[in-house]
Amino acid sequence: MQYHALSIAKHGGIVDLIGYHESALLPSLTRLSNVNVCALGSPPAILRSKSLPFIITGPLKVIWQICNLVHVLLYKTEPAQWLLVQNPPSIPTLAVAYVTCALRNTRLIIDWHNYGWTILEGTRGPSHPFVRISKLYETLFGRLAPSASLTVTHAMLRQLRKAPWNIRTPIVAMHDRPAAIFQPLVGPGSSQQRQASLSAIDETRDFTPAITSGAQRLVVSSTSWTPDEDFGLLLDALVAYGASPRRVPLLVVITGRGPQKAAYEAEVARLAAGGGLPDITIRTAFLSFGDYARLLAAADLGICLHMSSSGVDLPMKVVDMFGAGLPVLAYSGYESFGELVREGENGAGFETAEQLCHGLERLLAPDGQRDLSRLKEGAVREGSRRWDEEWDEVVKPLLEFPE
Repeated sequence: MQYHALSIAKHGGIVDLIGYHESALLPSLTRLSNVNVCALGSPPAILRSKSLPFIITGPLKVIWQICNLVHVLLYKTEPAQWLLVQNPPSIPTLAVAYVTCALRNTRLIIDWHNYGWTILEGTRGPSHPFVRISKLYETLFGRLAPSASLTVTHAMLRQLRKAPWNIRTPIVAMHDRPAAIFQPLVGPGSSQQRQASLSAIDETRDFTPAITSGAQRLVVSSTSWTPDEDFGLLLDALVAYGASPRRVPLLVVITGRGPQKAAYEAEVARLAAGGGLPDITIRTAFLSFGDYARLLAAADLGICLHMSSSGVDLPMKVVDMFGAGLPVLAYSGYESFGELVREGENGAGFETAEQLCHGLERLLAPDGQRDLSRLKEGAVREGSRRWDEEWDEVVKPLLEFPE
């Protein structure tokens, strides 16, 4: 949503950006006088803890969020021409947005990135009553609420036209594109830039000489440390890679934060202490936008563990990797995978730890450099179409900005 806010502001619009202030804003966004940031208050700690069952904290958290959203949307901000809402989360956002737009004569655009009920299904199971309620709620307000919708894939657009959604208002597909901060290291001086980038990041600084000389490969993965991104699959692949006679030394940097991070860090430490990860060093990090962009551009290969709960979304982290000219090995077991990653052109897919291990062996070995270079060229090409270009073509006409 920060990128949408930035694009609207660049075209002269006045933006109230509403959300949880849990991470840093884009630097370019903070410098704009026509962007007002309205931070939502976090729920009380008792509602965020796991000391009470979900059947109690879930509804109470929704009530808290409703009060929070109503206060911000109806009292702290002025009426707007458009209200752009990212989905998920859908509960209670879609209902509150629907009521707000009706009261303020505002048009609503839903920016569909995934479905909230499919994410909930992944953690609670398909038969859980909250999953059924969530699906009914999301399909109802998805059909009734929007003046228009954006989707991140054509597959999602097609799905929203069919039952149970049956959305009849305009829907346009806007593929996520990398922001300008993500740039590949190519051309004269790229080796020096890579060395400077690696030296500037704490997690890679000590390994800079080995990486730049080719004695060690840098692999990067970004994860939310949640069940829909199976980090255990990557660990299993790395254990198998460590046992391979074709292995080369690796530095694997995992960025992001989330609920399963501490548990997997303990598992990594256990494996390393037991000799299960020979020639493999794993570091976890939570980086600024600038350092994350530098890390991607300096890496040899990216890994994406995103497992689409709906089958029709796409991982933004791969978009960022392509923007930095970084080829990827990505989980491929969902319908929309081919809308972003093209096998043998800008990356390769896997569905098992064995396939991921094979991809690492094939691309990181000395005799795999030609294949890796070809994939990097494809990643640079894919990342050359930028957010501003895509947004101006797809969203700008929808918001009725003058040419």
